[in-house]
Amino acid sequence: MNRKITIFILTLTFISTAVAQTKLKQYKAGHTFDISLPDYMNKTAGLNTSAAIQYKSEVKEVYGCIIYDTKEELSYIELNYTSVNDFYDDFMKDFLADEEKKTISKPVSKKIGEINFIETDASYFDKEANMEIYYLVGIVETKKSFYKVMSWTSKDKKDTFKADFQKILYSLKD
Repeated sequence: MNRKITIFILTLTFISTAVAQTKLKQYKAGHTFDISLPDYMNKTAGLNTSAAIQYKSEVKEVYGCIIYDTKEELSYIELNYTSVNDFYDDFMKDFLADEEKKTISKPVSKKIGEINFIETDASYFDKEANMEIYYLVGIVETKKSFYKVMSWTSKDKKDTFKADFQKILYSLKD
């Protein structure tokens, strides 16, 4: 009986020594950021499958989503943007690209602390909805990530909601 216990203890010692010799490298998973939404909006799903957060108010007919790309992940696929302007240009070349009747305003840049922002107005005629849709498109660059902040409504409600869309955009922090 003593011999079995001794063998058992030696086996455990060997296994724990072998396991202890394996060095582990720590990684962080996931990405968090802070965003503020008007109290009439709620988190939702189904607007954009790539979005980290989606928000809406069906009553007011306003919608939005935020998509992010970490700089580390972008570097893995050799997309190394030198500035927020480069990221903006790359995104906007495809945004609404298939729409015939679209307008995109000149971008406005702003820096708050260490965060770079670009905002632009975009609109297009949606044939299916038979109306013009207005977007406030925001691009944000932080130390770690690039964000696409898109809020939209019908164009006739632009003046009512644009200020709230801007508050959402400029509240982003990571």
